[in-house]
Amino acid sequence: MTAIEGATVLVTGGGRGIGKMLVEELYGRGAGKVYATARDPRTVTHPGAVPLALEVTDPASVTAAAEQAQDVTILINNAGASVRASYLDSPMEEVRRDLETNFYGPLLVTRAFVPIIERNGGGHILNVHSALSWLADGTPYGASKAALWSQTNSLRLELQPRGIAVTGLHVAYVDTGMTAGLDAPKADPRDVAVAALDGIEAGAHEVLADDTTRWVKSQLSAGLEALYPQLNK
Repeated sequence: MTAIEGATVLVTGGGRGIGKMLVEELYGRGAGKVYATARDPRTVTHPGAVPLALEVTDPASVTAAAEQAQDVTILINNAGASVRASYLDSPMEEVRRDLETNFYGPLLVTRAFVPIIERNGGGHILNVHSALSWLADGTPYGASKAALWSQTNSLRLELQPRGIAVTGLHVAYVDTGMTAGLDAPKADPRDVAVAALDGIEAGAHEVLADDTTRWVKSQLSAGLEALYPQLNK
């Protein structure tokens, strides 16, 4: 279990959506300091947060952020992107972009902050996954989240002996800017943030934040037709 009260936390993508709610909820639980990162730190509006410029796909930017946040004990890899690229028709650079942001980005940030968290006595890392870690949606976004899930599971084993716990947060559609054009049920980002922080404090290995995510995972032991009913046609 990891105490949030008094902790120093860094939230990537902390200026909007789930990240913004995470920052608010962290302070509500007594966090001592919260670094909220964004490509443009001016988008961070919480009065108590420490805005920090960060582009998770840029090693130099990650290094600079780590140099400025040497007191971190909890890292939340929340920043993500969805290009909605097509495997067959989109330029390959668009296919790669989701992987760069959603898989390599969290890994770059984690590699930079693990020595810091360890030096500060240990702590916690939370990675934001997706129900699409387990359900293909026809785009590289799902592949990037499936790869991040595997990365998280490996890092959890590697970091446990070093005093760093790792939680994976899985969510379906959340009512944020990323899903603004989708006509589908969406979770409240504050509810997701609450579930995420409950998971950190409870030492949960995995958090399933909504009914859709729980249903998708429940079908993994069934045949593929359960998740892809179009295969029955």
